[in-house]
Amino acid sequence: MPTAGAWYIASVVSTKNQANWTLSEEELEKLRKERGDHSTHDLTVQDLDVVFQPLVDLTTGQLYAVEALVRCRWEEYRNPEIFIETAAEEGSIGKVGRLIRDVAFERCRDLPIFVNVHPKELSSRWLVRPDDPINFHSEPVFIEITESAAFEYFGLCSSVMQEICSRSGAKLVIDDLGAGFSNLKRVIDLEPSIVKLDRELVRGLDVNPRQRVLFQHVVRMCKELGASVVAEGIETVAELEAVRKAGADYGQGYLMARPSYPIPKHHWPLAEAGRASSP
Repeated sequence: MPTAGAWYIASVVSTKNQANWTLSEEELEKLRKERGDHSTHDLTVQDLDVVFQPLVDLTTGQLYAVEALVRCRWEEYRNPEIFIETAAEEGSIGKVGRLIRDVAFERCRDLPIFVNVHPKELSSRWLVRPDDPINFHSEPVFIEITESAAFEYFGLCSSVMQEICSRSGAKLVIDDLGAGFSNLKRVIDLEPSIVKLDRELVRGLDVNPRQRVLFQHVVRMCKELGASVVAEGIETVAELEAVRKAGADYGQGYLMARPSYPIPKHHWPLAEAGRASSP
């Protein structure tokens, strides 16, 4: 585990059967036919859009950070997952990742920011170039990769992140823990500082007693390992109150703000009820 820079590891506990960035062969074949000669190698920053979604401190109701989410203006790539998977398939993901970061960091200059990195970018020298905007951001940078990539390319992830952290102080974020590749021993070895709990654990938390037991156990385990907890996908006030009572530290979801640009101001519905600082 590198010591250069602080490593914030955010992990998502999910009941999904597939990791993100995974398309079926049928979906990929359909995509190939639809796009014709249109190649992601031809993309420029003018073809990309980046929106942001706030992460909120659940104790104070204040902004903690924002996550950058890419959108492509080409009609065939309106679905971000298809867009990124196609770039990976065509071998342009290193360049595309850099273009995304160019747009994201230009639009978000003075806030902590989460940015996603495809696993195939780990072997691309684009990510470690000294002129990458990661190296010049004045606030903390959180680099998200999927849990499957972290375990499948553990050595590569460690070496690449060591190089990035030593230069910029960026923090590693592991996404999608439990999405079919989970290995708790490796998670423990990574010494996570932040764990992200997926929408699948948050949805209906206020009305499902068995789910609350599971959520509380996960939160307790994370905190015993020294990790703070982010609850994703919060959509109702009841869910917000439930994740706070269960001990989550930060929250993200449509209730507080939908992804957009300019960077949206988040809504804190508990302020009116005087519950901003008393879970």
